Amino acid sequence: MQFDWRATTGPALTTATALIAFLVDRNFVAVPNPAPLFVCIVAFAASVSGITSGLTSAVIAVASSALFFLNHRAAPGYDMSDLSRMLLLAVTAGGTAVITGLLRKKWVDAFAWEQKHHATAERLSAALDQVDIGIVLLDSDTRAEFINRAFRDYFALSDAQADSKPPFIALMYHSRDTGAWELPQDELSAFIAKRTEMMRAGDSTPININLADGQVLRFSCTALPDGGRMLSYTPVTDLVRHSDDPGSADYYRALRGGGYRSLARHLRAAE
Repeated sequence: MQFDWRATTGPALTTATALIAFLVDRNFVAVPNPAPLFVCIVAFAASVSGITSGLTSAVIAVASSALFFLNHRAAPGYDMSDLSRMLLLAVTAGGTAVITGLLRKKWVDAFAWEQKHHATAERLSAALDQVDIGIVLLDSDTRAEFINRAFRDYFALSDAQADSKPPFIALMYHSRDTGAWELPQDELSAFIAKRTEMMRAGDSTPININLADGQVLRFSCTALPDGGRMLSYTPVTDLVRHSDDPGSADYYRALRGGGYRSLARHLRAAE
């Protein structure tokens, strides 16, 4: 069984403080009421180990104060001021233990949730880096919060550039400057303007993008609830660039956006 030092720190510190106060008050010099110090120790105990440790420290503090006040008079016993101070200490120390313990639990739960969420995000990021579809997540200011490995490879984007959270327009200009697109120079400005307009509007209409290396990517934009955007770049080179079988023309047109009906006709014909 593992020893939990956090749970015993508060009670041990409260007991040590009470003993020191007794010894100094009896043998050296009169010590003022240590109740404020006890309350601080109770708060520390609850913040380190939770409500149970805090309440245990509070009980020790109240019991120690009762002994302290008992020995502080010429005649044994308590008067009303002693009782009222002990009652005030009990309420204050107990309330401090409960409130601090609840705040600690809330903080620990929030930290655990954040760690779990972070771990999930890391696994999702690793999974998206394994697919051949380029994925870019933009925030509401159109800055890239996440760029997966496929997009970086398609557009020759370095890790340092991707991790700097560039805005969408910077990604467009980077692709232009590296000659990634199979477009004449006089059409690049219009292409960038059109793509930016579609992204800002959340237009989900897919378009094909021809790359200079012969690949074809199908671009699609999805508007997210928080105002951001998810951009996907799906490789469709085999569907667009390769020679199609004339007998499967309807099938290829369906895959290229020709619609569900064309695909259904092709499947029925094949049956």
